[in-house]
Amino acid sequence: MRTITIYSSLSVLLIGTTFLANAQDKSAIEQKLISEYALTQPTADNTDIVTAGAILVLKKGNVMMAPVSGTNFYQNTYKDGKISQNAAGKVTNALRGFGRLPGAAPPSVPATRTYVPGEKMWVTKIEVKEDGATFDLFTDPVADVRYKAALKFQFPKGITLTTDQVDKLVAEVFSVQPAEDANANAQQQPAGGQRQPAPRGGQQQPAETAPAPIAPPPPPAEAAPAPIAPPPPPADAAQAPPKTVSLGETKDNVVADFGQPTKIAKVGTKEIYFYKDIKVTFVGGKVTDVQ
Repeated sequence: MRTITIYSSLSVLLIGTTFLANAQDKSAIEQKLISEYALTQPTADNTDIVTAGAILVLKKGNVMMAPVSGTNFYQNTYKDGKISQNAAGKVTNALRGFGRLPGAAPPSVPATRTYVPGEKMWVTKIEVKEDGATFDLFTDPVADVRYKAALKFQFPKGITLTTDQVDKLVAEVFSVQPAEDANANAQQQPAGGQRQPAPRGGQQQPAETAPAPIAPPPPPAEAAPAPIAPPPPPADAAQAPPKTVSLGETKDNVVADFGQPTKIAKVGTKEIYFYKDIKVTFVGGKVTDVQ
């Protein structure tokens, strides 16, 4: 009886340890994703952004989103390299189009908008569960309409993914715009569609234009000195014919014309004088070959 109690206690301990490990893994995955895809805080009515986070650049197409003013919240799922939508979102969109009377004007706000690779968005929430990680997405205004949706990264059944594996899975769909690019965009247009505050009175005043600096006058140009002609070559050097070596000349004649050789080699009966540009071969003290 005591043995059964010990085994039961051990089973409870193992189950509790496994549950705690899974909870810690999910928490670690969430922290890893949030550190790479910083969250954005929108206003309560989703009309603007309070705190801008990371700008996500879409790498996969077919992310369907609905206006923030509506009740439809599209659930997109990324699985096996493709993005698809939940049935509820598809039915809501179909009913909206079906309920319009023939000849009636289309609604002023589009029912949905499909985002394609290269478009940008924000993430307002990241939640990791047993079956996947879900990103709540939020966009800048498009024709004065902001859009929202959820994108779930479906985990394979029966397989526990590590933090790095989940990170690679999300990286298949999103990249983060570099900070320098985001700052450049913010200077041209505030991120999240925020408008610059107007001065008191409610009217935006034109920015004052600073006067252009007056450049100092250029210094007077100095006359360039006339080029100096190179000195003429010596008369003797210009008239002296090039030195030559003839077959049959003696070593004394060659040394008198060319000076002492840089190297002397003896091969059998031959004696070879090496100069900078020529090689003279002597046999019996007379020139037999010139190279």
